[in-house]
Amino acid sequence: MDIYKFAIRPLLFNVVKTDSEWLHQQTIRSFSWLSQTGVHQRASWVNQRLKQSLCLYDSRLKQNLFGLNFPNPVGLAAGFDKDGVAADIWSNLGFGFAELGTVTFQAQPGNPRPRLFRLPLDKAALNRMGFNNRGAAAMAARLAQGKQESTHLIPIGINLGKSKVTPLEAAAQDYLDSFRLLKDLGDYFVVNVSSPNTPGLRSLQDASMLSAILDLLQQENSTQKPIFVKIAPDLEWVAIADIVTLAKTYQLAGIIATNTTIRRDGLKTQVIDQSGKSPQDEAGGISGEPLRDRSTEVIRFIWQQTQGQIPIIGVGGIFSPEDAWEKIIAGASLIQVYTGWIYEGPLMVRRILAGLLVLLEQNGLTSINEAVGLQTKIQNSKLEF
Repeated sequence: MDIYKFAIRPLLFNVVKTDSEWLHQQTIRSFSWLSQTGVHQRASWVNQRLKQSLCLYDSRLKQNLFGLNFPNPVGLAAGFDKDGVAADIWSNLGFGFAELGTVTFQAQPGNPRPRLFRLPLDKAALNRMGFNNRGAAAMAARLAQGKQESTHLIPIGINLGKSKVTPLEAAAQDYLDSFRLLKDLGDYFVVNVSSPNTPGLRSLQDASMLSAILDLLQQENSTQKPIFVKIAPDLEWVAIADIVTLAKTYQLAGIIATNTTIRRDGLKTQVIDQSGKSPQDEAGGISGEPLRDRSTEVIRFIWQQTQGQIPIIGVGGIFSPEDAWEKIIAGASLIQVYTGWIYEGPLMVRRILAGLLVLLEQNGLTSINEAVGLQTKIQNSKLEF
């Protein structure tokens, strides 16, 4: 029996009604402690137990993408480990890669609390965190120290955002300043211009403003680190097509689809327990199940626009192997989870990986790479016939 799903989560969510952000902070503190295996022998023992329980290794799940080796396609999305304090732990929890941040050049407290809410009826979360983090310099110092003490077993990405105090017209320099501090410490980088929780940030998805950011970053990118752009699910198709064009122009490694949504239609939640207000009256982005179908549509559109030539990391509403498979056959080479992991618990990653292996067998495939874009390939072959 899954103790988390059937005992711990109901206790925390429904009985104790633990504050979402407080619970997140305690979890990160625990993972930070587990990272200190050189100091705490008990942490090393716990890590071994976690590996045995939560990891699943199978060569059919491996991929080499943009020069990096991924042991499996399931990654941790940005937002959970904002300051990179648990970078060494994520491989022990079964993840094939992890994305740190969002980090900004300037340290910042984020938006006023409360700013993170659960919507259990919708299997969703609503957040307006506002890029709360200790800044790029602090993350760089922490990762540099960790690099001396250990080596990451999985690719580690770093998600870059704009500092709130930086004017929009100076955004490109702000992203560049963070990248300069961190470029030797991450395996790939993400330009986050799609969070709804920093005023004006989404306007940076406009082709002219985004091109200025990408131009500066690629000029600085002498070691050719893979750079991605993360887009919003609420963009019109023409705007997404413009970003695809920019991705080709600036030779980006790929696109992450998608960030949280500002849409509120179709929600079952009428009143949020923690605030007493409706979701419509609370600012912020929604993640989880309500985002699932739209993010998959965006993935499919990008795949079709690029004929599968630009790697896509799919994120939004993944709770089960079927959810993951849907995004992969739509065109995602990799997927990321966050809200689903909160609801389903630490065993979720292993369950998804085991389920993907079953789905590969059912479809007569020998590797996860063969499944990427499979739905579109089948549709195209039918049209040709």
